[in-house]
Amino acid sequence: MRLRTLLIWLAVVPTVAMGTQVTVTADRLLEQSARLRADVEAAERVGAPLYTLLVDMQEERTATAAQWAGTDGAEAELRVRRAATDTAAAEFRSLADDPSRSFTEVTRQLDRLPAYRQRADTRSGGADSTLAYYSDVIGKVIQVYQQEFSHAEDAELAQASRPVVSMLQATEMVAREDTVLALAGPSGELSFVGYDQFVSSLGAQRYLHEALIVPHLTERDERFYERVVGSEDWQAKTRIENAVLSGHKDTVAGIKVPAEVGGWKSAHANFSVQMTTLNIDLARSVLARGEAKAAELQAEVAWLIAGSGGGLLAVVVVVVFTTRSVLRRLRDLHERTVTVAEETLPDVVSRLERGQTVDPGALPSVSGDRDEVGRISDAFARAVAVSVDGHRRLAAERHGFGLFASGIASRTGNLVSRQLSLTEDLQDTFGHDEALLAQLMRSDQLTVGMRRQIENLLILAGGEVPDPHTEPMRVADLLREAAAEVEDFRRIERQALDETSVEPSVISQISHLLAELLDNATRFSPPRSKVVIRAELVADGLTVEIEDRGPRVSPERYEEMNGRLHQAPPYSVLAENAHRLGLFVVGHLADQLGATVTLRRSVYGGTCAVVVLPAELLLPTEGETPREPARREPARREPALPAPAAEPAAAAVPAPSEPEPAAEPAAAEKPGREPGPGKEPDSAPEPDPRAEPEPVAHTSAGLPSRRTKAPRPAAAAVPAARPAPAAAPARPALPERVPQTHIADQLRAPRVPETRVPQDTATPEEVADAWADYEQGTQTVEEELRRDQP
Repeated sequence: MRLRTLLIWLAVVPTVAMGTQVTVTADRLLEQSARLRADVEAAERVGAPLYTLLVDMQEERTATAAQWAGTDGAEAELRVRRAATDTAAAEFRSLADDPSRSFTEVTRQLDRLPAYRQRADTRSGGADSTLAYYSDVIGKVIQVYQQEFSHAEDAELAQASRPVVSMLQATEMVAREDTVLALAGPSGELSFVGYDQFVSSLGAQRYLHEALIVPHLTERDERFYERVVGSEDWQAKTRIENAVLSGHKDTVAGIKVPAEVGGWKSAHANFSVQMTTLNIDLARSVLARGEAKAAELQAEVAWLIAGSGGGLLAVVVVVVFTTRSVLRRLRDLHERTVTVAEETLPDVVSRLERGQTVDPGALPSVSGDRDEVGRISDAFARAVAVSVDGHRRLAAERHGFGLFASGIASRTGNLVSRQLSLTEDLQDTFGHDEALLAQLMRSDQLTVGMRRQIENLLILAGGEVPDPHTEPMRVADLLREAAAEVEDFRRIERQALDETSVEPSVISQISHLLAELLDNATRFSPPRSKVVIRAELVADGLTVEIEDRGPRVSPERYEEMNGRLHQAPPYSVLAENAHRLGLFVVGHLADQLGATVTLRRSVYGGTCAVVVLPAELLLPTEGETPREPARREPARREPALPAPAAEPAAAAVPAPSEPEPAAEPAAAEKPGREPGPGKEPDSAPEPDPRAEPEPVAHTSAGLPSRRTKAPRPAAAAVPAARPAPAAAPARPALPERVPQTHIADQLRAPRVPETRVPQDTATPEEVADAWADYEQGTQTVEEELRRDQP
């Protein structure tokens, strides 16, 4: 995720969160305000009729108790109270039409009122059960006040509405005292249950006044309450309550109340009016506070929206300014970093690798800025300085290692050159002994492998293998030269075309690369299996495939090896993989040639190495003139030995599938051979095979020969009866590998000039005889080698 996006999200997330919180808060406040207004409206519409119903139900309950006790005039009073209750109930039913509120419970209780009135008229059942019904209805009314108009969601309004509900409950307790005293009737006697109800009601109303009403009254309401409590009627009420508590007498039927109870009715009529006025004032005060609170909530929502909008706008401005500033500085830092990484640092590393000095001013320096971006810039400058120091030490280390490796390789190369010269001398001296010649040739092959390993050391040390070639080389000859570098060359099968050649300057490098891959293929495949190397033209250049039948390799292992081929490893990796340096050498050579080398699984279960050489390294073969490998030189003409003691040639000979081109027309018709240069396969007549034998570079078993023997003089091998044709053309010289022409300059030892043998003028018949002797000798050596092989 981009930093710009992160900064935007850093601003968007808090902004959205703040906006969501403001929206939720505003919605909650508006909802609370609407609920308050609805409560105020409902209280104004239903509160008064509900309170009237409460008072009328209390009066009817007292009148019912008086009638039950047989008090004079109670029936007329009861009819008046019932009419008032019916009027209040009808008004309440017409206004309490909101089903979402708790008015339905009161309405359901009022539906049972006629039945209890009938029970009171007929005195069926007990007085306590009938009076309890009235108390239940009154309790439901008080509960409606407590649920609908107490405003429990707002602490301030809940505190203000608490005295109102408590006052209603205290008034109900006083009304229950009035009902109990009315039930005593003219006899002035109460049942034990009635007396208990009086005592509990008295205790409840005194507790409500002392704990829940007086502490929560406002200063104005408290003054009014003190006037009510200090009135004569309230004092009379208190004296009567105390008299009932202390001056009652126990009888067999119940409790005899004192005579002071007679003044209760008048006192209750007076102070109840005052308490009703106080209740109404408290309720109106709560409604006024609710209306003010609703308006305050609406104003709070307006200020909240305005303040939040301004805050969000300020946040957006600050975020935009900060984001642009930070991104501008980071963009400048990025551009400087890219410039250093892509231009400055590679140039510095390249100069260090070439041994040149580096200007410190070209590298970023520590500025000492204390802000975050400045510290990042300083950290990058320190990282670049450390990197440059590391590259400087690495360049010095590589240079020192290169000098060290060159010195070691030079000394070892001299020994190898002397060994090759000694081997050549032994081949020339003891060439008549076929078994010894085979061992000498094997020693020669091992020595060539040693020379290749020394060249590997030079390549890994950063040097290059010099290429002495001056003319392009055919691909077929190039594959033959690479195969000759491998110890087990007999198992290599070559497939290539002659119409493509390779640039002279890269022949040695390509040959060395292919030789390393071939050596790896022969080492890690079964001893009797073939290793096939084939070359063909593709769209990108020339592809060379080397395929073996070695063990299975996992895909992870292929990926690891291809990584070594595609990237030059540090010395630490080379040290840890000293037994696998061939892949690193191939990687170095491929990097120098601009080629790609990829290892993959072969269809035969082994490994297939695919080398793709770029097209700029290739040239079309002009004409059909054969170009011999740089490790060969024109053969010297030497006197041939007699036929019975024919000496096998010591020149390097190619495999039967890739013979050296010669002037023998019949070679085009032999299996696995190509037609001679400059001639069509079907146009030339087929001469006697012994008339013009074709010199080859390998025997049928694949034995390489360092030098090809020239035809013997006619006097030593052919009778005088064989006259030579007058117009016999001169035979081309047989190829011969020239020692030390393909090695590095550090490995090359002073070469002793060779004495060239003058061109012999042997007849074709003499050459044919010599060639027959050569064939017979090489076949004998091949048979011995086959028997020696496991």
